Amino acid sequence: MRKTPPTGPAPRTNPDTFPLWLDACTVKVMTTYERPFGRSLEDFTPGDILKHWPGKTITEADDHLFCMITMNHHPLHTNAWFAADSVQGRNVVVGNLVYSLVLGMSVPDVSGAAIANLEIETLQHKFPTFHGDTIHAETRVLDVKESRSKPDRGIVTVETKGFNQDGKEVCYFKRKVLIWKRDSTPERKRPYDGIDVWGD
Repeated sequence: MRKTPPTGPAPRTNPDTFPLWLDACTVKVMTTYERPFGRSLEDFTPGDILKHWPGKTITEADDHLFCMITMNHHPLHTNAWFAADSVQGRNVVVGNLVYSLVLGMSVPDVSGAAIANLEIETLQHKFPTFHGDTIHAETRVLDVKESRSKPDRGIVTVETKGFNQDGKEVCYFKRKVLIWKRDSTPERKRPYDGIDVWGD
């Protein structure tokens, strides 16, 4: 809220009651907020660490559904009786779900405004993930290079780690992303732009 005093001289009043005349002159100001989603090439600096939020607890239902959708029917992921006699002694969350989850967590901070993902150089599952584990992720910027053929973009190399609730690293991957420069980043649009959807 912004308070604007009336035109003309202020009324002569007791200093203790002087602010009261401002209440009748209150002007409401509306602000529109856009959620940040992705970055431009200039926003990446090698060495920067991006801590993604929020994390997610992986449930048994998450794991089973992902396995069914992707047709990975390995009983280690979906059969509790089988998994009880395995090396891990219980069901293990399928690795592609863990990777997809950690990648997805990084999108708002890394590739939300990207032109394309170019390459996954490395993918490692360093510790098993089990039903009920909660995963968080962080990314470190490794390299930023302008394109030699197209001046409106560049390539960003990052490495991302996923951690469980005990701080154990359960997933690691390195990737290269093609990113717009700031002046060339397409404007964010909606299909109803131009319509006053909040008009009375």
